[in-house]
Amino acid sequence: MPGRDIVDAPPVALSKLVELETVLGRAIRGKPEALRLAVVCLLARGHLLIEDVPGVGKTTLAQSLARAVECKFHRLQFTSDMLPSDVLGVTIYNAHTQQFEFKSGPIFTNFLLADEINRATPKTQSALLEAMNELQVSIDGRSFPLARPFMVIATQNPVEHHGTYPLPESQLDRFLLRMRIGYPDAAAEREILRNGDYHPYDESDWPVISAGELLYLQDRVMRVTVDEALVDYMLAIVEKTRAHESLSLGVSPRGAQALFRATQALALIEGRGYAIPDDIKRLVIPVFAHRVAINSRVALARRSSELGERILQDILTLVDVPL
Repeated sequence: MPGRDIVDAPPVALSKLVELETVLGRAIRGKPEALRLAVVCLLARGHLLIEDVPGVGKTTLAQSLARAVECKFHRLQFTSDMLPSDVLGVTIYNAHTQQFEFKSGPIFTNFLLADEINRATPKTQSALLEAMNELQVSIDGRSFPLARPFMVIATQNPVEHHGTYPLPESQLDRFLLRMRIGYPDAAAEREILRNGDYHPYDESDWPVISAGELLYLQDRVMRVTVDEALVDYMLAIVEKTRAHESLSLGVSPRGAQALFRATQALALIEGRGYAIPDDIKRLVIPVFAHRVAINSRVALARRSSELGERILQDILTLVDVPL
């Protein structure tokens, strides 16, 4: 059945965030920016999409982030024959009690790893929409709340690979940010080879943070100050995406809100109670790139995601940075 909210939220020292990134670094070597973005998404109460080629650590990062918090965790391997009921659950008839009973699915957890989400059909992908936006699911005319904290961490290979279904815009818009891990440098890859079958979350200092402590930090993010000049800066960037001639779809209000929350989270992680323009510039691409759509007439040989990132970089140069 649906989980209960975790209500105890004791004060937490910000040093916990340093410890969190440190232990995640044992699982993903040489990728501090990727780890920082993952923690930003966690603190901003968002959902994370990790897109990259096979074998670079997408699933490892998702598992490590979930295991670093003392919460319930479920992993779903998405396939083309998966049904929505495999995600949400199903109502069945109990012959003994002569009543219908709801058997909850794996979505009733705190962390859901949707591994290779783009291998499932759009019908199955859409089973996540309500949960990601409203923290509830509706089945057979009944609504079931989800527990807090709740986070979907999805992985996917680029859509150019065989057997994948591109995520629709409505699904992409529900991910607070999309990130790539990339190949490790030579030193990090040497460490990976030397460590062999090392599993960092088998060590005694995992998990790093309790669910109550995470809820406290998420609430604290909301108290980070964002000056009105910075809000104007964000909105100017958003407006440029909606008016750009190369984009058929600009950033939605949900996307603007995602940038605002992510900016607050990044400021807190970096030990500040206020946001600065560099926070926004650092987050525009991971928060916005998957939300914009390229006009078909300009999406020629380049991948649309790469072209979208270049357009966003150009937009950043056109908007005046507040002093």
